[in-house]
Amino acid sequence: MLTPIPATLMRGGSSKGLYFHTGDLPADRETRDRVLLAAMGSPDLRQIDGLGGGHPLTSKVAVIGRSARKDADVDYRFYQVRVDKAEVSDSQNCGNILAGIGPWAIENGLVAPTGDMTPVRIFMENSGALAVAHAPTPAGVVDYEGEASIDGVPGAAAPILIEFLNIAGSSCGALLPTGNAMDEEAGVPFTCIDNGMPVVILRASDFGLKGDESPASLEADANLEARIEKLRLSIGPRMNLGDVSAKTVPKMILTAPPFAGGAISTRSFIPHRVHEAIGVLGAVSVATACLVPGSLAAEVAAPPSKGNGPQQLDIEHPSGAFAVEVDIEAKDDDFAVKRAALIRTARKLMRGKIFIPASVWRGQ
Repeated sequence: MLTPIPATLMRGGSSKGLYFHTGDLPADRETRDRVLLAAMGSPDLRQIDGLGGGHPLTSKVAVIGRSARKDADVDYRFYQVRVDKAEVSDSQNCGNILAGIGPWAIENGLVAPTGDMTPVRIFMENSGALAVAHAPTPAGVVDYEGEASIDGVPGAAAPILIEFLNIAGSSCGALLPTGNAMDEEAGVPFTCIDNGMPVVILRASDFGLKGDESPASLEADANLEARIEKLRLSIGPRMNLGDVSAKTVPKMILTAPPFAGGAISTRSFIPHRVHEAIGVLGAVSVATACLVPGSLAAEVAAPPSKGNGPQQLDIEHPSGAFAVEVDIEAKDDDFAVKRAALIRTARKLMRGKIFIPASVWRGQ
């Protein structure tokens, strides 16, 4: 007999995934992972026996519950479900899926609407950081329709402002995990930074690339992929991430000077596929790196200003650009991130029950 589980299929930013209430899933990790694999249809390149879309960006899961913290309304844990392997990882946040957390929490009774715009305080369990999502709620009802558009997503929808309050070093323990603005490995210079997402910033030209290559062409280059993965495995422990061979972090980001008037051009390995755009928190980390004196990103980028205070940087990616506002305070050798903010959109696609084989889980 099949086990029904309440679920919502949502687009969050430029990603898509299943949103669950924490109380509807198995309590133990091993069974929960089996349930999530069955829900997505992994491992299978087409994910034909589940709701996954055959790509890392469409094989994601959010688990949400009411928070016991005084500074948060809900707790959110993100899971990346591998398409081709029976692996489920919670080693990172996902800022795109985060865009749907506020609307989901309101519609599922975890947060009461408060006028035309409802702030939802979200504790991101993966990293222990906080975010505030401002969801449109005219007449006390979540509104998904509007005129905001984001590159990588067709059409327009209601804007959701997301503020990140304390994300610097949330995964690695420091904004610059190695303590340096720039390091070198096997003759390749790079910058490690964690402002919500651990990333390694590389110069595309050091790999014989211009930086405007398509994701498909980069994925087709087996030598390039092997070289970048070798660097990732070596650099991961230096970022206080331990053995990263089975983790989805750090993200490896090839950068180049902007091609379309932005601050910097990016191609993001996530880590075994190349992102069709760039992840939310990956973009925040890259934007921050552009403002860190002595970083590789600062050498490559053309940021609008090197002063203190809020600055908007357009991070170019394969399907457009991502606007990130970063509020910094730099004095002498001290560099602090006070706040980061950006606009995302989300859309509820389906709500109902997903059916899991009894051989995987027989229910509570």
